[in-house]
Amino acid sequence: MRVPLLFRRALYNLRGGFLVRPLSIALVLGCCGAALSAAEEAFPDLRAWTPGILFPSRADPQVAQIILGGIAASIMTVVSIVFAIMLMSLTLASMQFSPRIIVSFVQDRVTQWTLGIYLGTFLYCMAALPAARSHPYPFAPVVTVMGAMLLAVACVGWLLFFIHHISRAISVNHIVARIAAETIRVVDDTMPWPHRLDRLEKPAPELSGWEATVASDVSGYIRFVDIGRLVSLAKEYHVKIQVLRRVGHFVPAGIPLLAVSREGRLTPQAVEDLLGAFDFGPTRTLQQDVEFGVLQILDIALKAISPAVNDPSTAINCVDRLSAILIRFAAHEPPESVLYDPPGTVRVVVPWIGFDRLLEAAFEQIRMYSKSDVAVSLRLLRALGDIAATTSDPAYRQKLVEFGAHVAAGCSGRLEAEEMRSIRARLEDLQRLR
Repeated sequence: MRVPLLFRRALYNLRGGFLVRPLSIALVLGCCGAALSAAEEAFPDLRAWTPGILFPSRADPQVAQIILGGIAASIMTVVSIVFAIMLMSLTLASMQFSPRIIVSFVQDRVTQWTLGIYLGTFLYCMAALPAARSHPYPFAPVVTVMGAMLLAVACVGWLLFFIHHISRAISVNHIVARIAAETIRVVDDTMPWPHRLDRLEKPAPELSGWEATVASDVSGYIRFVDIGRLVSLAKEYHVKIQVLRRVGHFVPAGIPLLAVSREGRLTPQAVEDLLGAFDFGPTRTLQQDVEFGVLQILDIALKAISPAVNDPSTAINCVDRLSAILIRFAAHEPPESVLYDPPGTVRVVVPWIGFDRLLEAAFEQIRMYSKSDVAVSLRLLRALGDIAATTSDPAYRQKLVEFGAHVAAGCSGRLEAEEMRSIRARLEDLQRLR
C-alpha cells in the first residue's frame, strides 16, 4: 500500500462505508459500558441518585442481568431489521435507477450512525453484563443499567427516524439532489479559485520530448492524485513529469501512467515513489473525480427517458441538477495543469477535465436520446441558457450555443412544427446570450 495515501484513504473510508464509522461508534459505546460498570463498582456513591423502585435491593444482580440481557437480545433483532431495510433499499435503488448510486448510499451518515448506535448498544450491554454477578459478592451496576435503558429508548426513537429517512432516501429527487450536492463539494474542493478570463493557457509539452515512461503496476481507476507529492518528487529527482491519465480513467497494469524527462534518473526507488502518489481502486470515487458525480446523475436520466420507463419528469430533474453542477464548475478556475517549482521550471504536467468535456459528459447522451421528447429537449435548452447567463467567459458561451444548436438540429424532423417553434424560440433565447 502507498504509505503517503494511507491517511487520506482512512479519512475517506471514515466518511463513506459501513465499516469504519459504525465500528468506531460501536466500540466507543462498548467501552463506555465497561468503563461505567467498573467506575460504579469502584465508587459506590454513584448509585445514590438512581430510583429505588427499579432496584429495591442494590445487592441483587438478577434484575440487572435480566434488563441487560433483554436489551442486548432485542437490539440484535432490531439490527437484523435495519440491515434488511438497508439491503432492500440498496437493491431497489440499484435496479430502478443505477448501480453507480450505491456509492452515495453507503456514504449516508444516518445509515452509518444507525448501524453504529444499535451495535454499540449491544456491545454496551454485553460489556456491562459481567459486572452483574453474585460471586464473590453480590453487585448490581444500577447506573450502567440506567444507561442501557436510556440507550434502548433512544434506539426506539432512532428506528422511527431511520425508517422516515430511508423512505425519503430512496426517492429519486432526493438521490439526485444528494449526488449533485456531493459533486458540487468536489468542485469547490478541487477548484477553490473563481474563474478568470485573463488566464493564460499553458500548452503541455510534447510527449515526444520525454525520454521514458513509468507503467502502472496495478489495474484500476485513478481515484486520487497527490499533486504536491509529485511536484516534490520531481524536484528531488531533478526530472519533469507528465501524467498521461487523469483522475477517473482506468489504467491497466503495464500501461504507461507517467512520462519522465530523464530516463537515467529513474531508479527503482524513484519509480516506487512516483507510483505511490496515485491511489487506484476498483471503482471511481468522488475524491477528485467531478465527472463521476455527473455520470451518476446521467445514468438516472438515461434510464428515465428510455422507452421502457418513459419518465420525463425524472429526466428533467436530472437536467436541472446537472445544470447546477456545470454552473458551479464554470464559475471556478480549473486546476493548474502545468506546475512549476521554482517559478519558471516545469515540474509536473497533469491533465484535468475541462468545461467542454464535462458539458459533453453531462448532456450529450441526453441530447441523443431525447430528440423526440419535447419536454426534455426544452428543459435541456433552458439549462444551457441558465449556464450561459451565469458565466462571463465568451468561450464557454460559444460552446453552450453550439451545443444548443445541436439539440435543435436533432429534434428537427422528429417533432411536430408547433413543437419545433418552441424549440427554436428557446434556442433564440440562448443565442442572444452569446
